[in-house]
Amino acid sequence: MPLGGTVTAGDAGRVDTVLVAGGEHLTEATIDPGLSATVRAVAAGATRVASVCTGAFVLAELGLLDGRRGTTHWRHADVLARRYPRVRVDADAIHVRDGHMVTSAGISSGIDLTLYLVEDDHGAAAARHIARELVVFLRRPGGQAQFARHTTPPEPSDLLHTVIESVRNDPSAEHGLPAMARAAAVSTRHLTRLFRSELGTTPARWVEQVRLGHAQQLLLDGHSVTSTARRSGFGSDETLRRVFLRHLGVTPTDYRRHFATTGTTPNPE
Repeated sequence: MPLGGTVTAGDAGRVDTVLVAGGEHLTEATIDPGLSATVRAVAAGATRVASVCTGAFVLAELGLLDGRRGTTHWRHADVLARRYPRVRVDADAIHVRDGHMVTSAGISSGIDLTLYLVEDDHGAAAARHIARELVVFLRRPGGQAQFARHTTPPEPSDLLHTVIESVRNDPSAEHGLPAMARAAAVSTRHLTRLFRSELGTTPARWVEQVRLGHAQQLLLDGHSVTSTARRSGFGSDETLRRVFLRHLGVTPTDYRRHFATTGTTPNPE
């Protein structure tokens, strides 16, 4: 669909906010030189430069994200980090601001990004009004994790696959490093090396992510905070609360209130 009133980059003049939309082709090794030149031209004097989803690849290609934090759709975060090692990729965040650069995750995260920009320019009341018109939750916190989590490598080694399945099948069990190493019949050092090489994280952090995902689903299924803490392996309400705030930017209670499916029956157990 053509847009009325479009102009070339040379005729645009000074632009306040540049927003680069995403597309599957942007993850390819070569980004169209014409697109790169256009973005470079309009971004040069812009007050703010933003991207949605894989639009971050264009900004990274131009060096605009060098030394900065940025995000993209979780499916492409690893590719972004490998191709542009000078970008500090935050694979979990809904959107990230670093100076005048703002990047967001995939698809619907663009709505969160634009509500953030509206609030930045015109205040919270304007953003709330627009959110009500769109019938969406008022701007998820930028630091909230993307709901889809890529916590398993495409083809984990047999040893790591066994550990992964053990944790996922029973997140509430004892999954400290010594216990997992004993179950895999390897040293704690070797298991740590496997996690870093295949998952890019530590065993403790990976287990926490699995438990967090399980806790999210329990809350959405109607379980109480206390039941969720116990069933997910966090043990106490306070530990669960700290993990939610650190990773999602909301408390477990607020998360359930905002994201639970309408009609969910609370489950006290």
